Amino acid sequence: MEGEAAADPCAICLSDVGRGQAIFRAECSHVFHHLCISASVAAIRRPPPSARPSPSHGPVVRRPPPPPAMPSSSHGPYDDDEPVVVEPSVEAAQDVDPAADHAVVALRTHCERPALARGASRGSFEVLVHAVAPGAAAAGAPRTPLDLVTVIDLNGSMRGQKLCLVKQAVGFVIDNLGPTDRLSVVSFSNDANRVVRLARMTADGKASAKRAVEALVASGGTNIGEGLRMAARVLDDRRYRNTVTSVTSLILLSDGRDGHRRHRHADLVPPSFRGSGNRTAPIHTFGFGTDHDAAAMHTVAEETGGTFSFVENRAAIQDSFAQCIGGLLSVAMQSVRIAVACVHPGVRVLGVKSGRYKNRVDADRRAAWVDVGELYADEERRFLVFVRVPAAEAAEEVSQLIKVRCSYRDAVSGCSGCVAGDDAAVLRPPEVGDGDAELSMEVERERVRVAATEDIAAARAAAERGEHAEAARILEAGQEAVRRSAPGKGRAAMLAGMSSHRQQRDLSVALRSAHFGLRGGRGAGRGAPRPYETPAMRSMVKISRSAREQQQRTSSPAPPAKRAHLRFAE
Repeated sequence: MEGEAAADPCAICLSDVGRGQAIFRAECSHVFHHLCISASVAAIRRPPPSARPSPSHGPVVRRPPPPPAMPSSSHGPYDDDEPVVVEPSVEAAQDVDPAADHAVVALRTHCERPALARGASRGSFEVLVHAVAPGAAAAGAPRTPLDLVTVIDLNGSMRGQKLCLVKQAVGFVIDNLGPTDRLSVVSFSNDANRVVRLARMTADGKASAKRAVEALVASGGTNIGEGLRMAARVLDDRRYRNTVTSVTSLILLSDGRDGHRRHRHADLVPPSFRGSGNRTAPIHTFGFGTDHDAAAMHTVAEETGGTFSFVENRAAIQDSFAQCIGGLLSVAMQSVRIAVACVHPGVRVLGVKSGRYKNRVDADRRAAWVDVGELYADEERRFLVFVRVPAAEAAEEVSQLIKVRCSYRDAVSGCSGCVAGDDAAVLRPPEVGDGDAELSMEVERERVRVAATEDIAAARAAAERGEHAEAARILEAGQEAVRRSAPGKGRAAMLAGMSSHRQQRDLSVALRSAHFGLRGGRGAGRGAPRPYETPAMRSMVKISRSAREQQQRTSSPAPPAKRAHLRFAE
């Protein structure tokens, strides 16, 4: 230390060093205030904030918004989400009269036969209830904003090309979200990290999200449960929620097997996502490659109302994400419920085949309902209702069996509505002719689909119990189908097909017709019709393929110049 003045300023605080001040002169000739040196040493020795004891009481201080990368799964509440923005056209739509002439759910019924003999009764008569959501709005029309959390597996096997492909797929999702949509990114391996807070996808938001995704590095194991728990907290802790309408969803992608599951696959689902009454959002799961835990991914999707897709090749990752986003960005109706009521005093509802959708039959069997939830634009749902039909009275020419109604909330305007479908009725002639005995193809097609789905589920359960002979008796394909249900690509394909059929929603574009005949017969081409695929899904997949082809054209190196062949004269 020196007590005399120095000509140079303090190298820490940059203020002048005056006479009489305690200073320190280093060997490099730099001069420091003694107090500046002491403060710097104390700061270096001070423990980090996470290691300091927290006070047991005192005022709560709100943290400033965190940086894009958020390490540590022990972080506090994720209440730093960006405020939602409602477009003026959406706010104006709230004033629309629900009874006004606007697009509604179309509801129809089909009886298995057009007529029953007047003196005959049927212990189980099938009626198909068919609901169709209105079509997609015109380009530029207001739509429901989306809150989306993508949950990405970063275990060690994701290194290299796999992670590169996932980054491209997430980048495509970011590109196709709008400024009213919000996105958060969560990554996980042994632990979980929130990589991007729930932020609006404005130009700046997209750029920030892409930088964070590009910085992801794969290492460690697979802890699906921790990744989903953090994603749930991102949604549960939101400060801002759209008070008009909103769509919320999770996308989970994993190529590995969870190494931290304790009891059942269902335990991977966060508590706030369990149960139909307080479900936060559906989780759409994507199993990448043949080594992922297909049973776990299928269970997570089933428990939350999402779909499980099996992605078996490189090109399918972005297309699968595109298909999912195309649906989420085209939600037309929410809180959809179909109600059935008996009209004829002797008719009783025996049961409803509704796949994954919850249904209930009243104790007196005079009414029933099915909770459908969300419907994408142009999406359809078909449910079989089984009723008991009594013999008709002597003068009864027509028996009114059931009437159906559909209640819903318009996803854009937030208005609630209810629409009635045509009543299901059968003719009651004294005798039934050949024409009146013909089966309805609509009902028969749905009956065969439901039976096939149940057979697939039964065969899968038998195969996983090791009862291959029983599984072979269930499926027409015999031993080949049993082998396909073993762990690997066949098992994942089977579970993905079950998820698609039970929810009546399209699955990953990676699957081919040979797995389930979902695109018609074997060998169906790439452009063949796909069940449950909506126009919005097809459009987004087309955009995905176009973008990928454009990227390949711009990134492919120029062809090498032709080598000149020299010829020497003899």
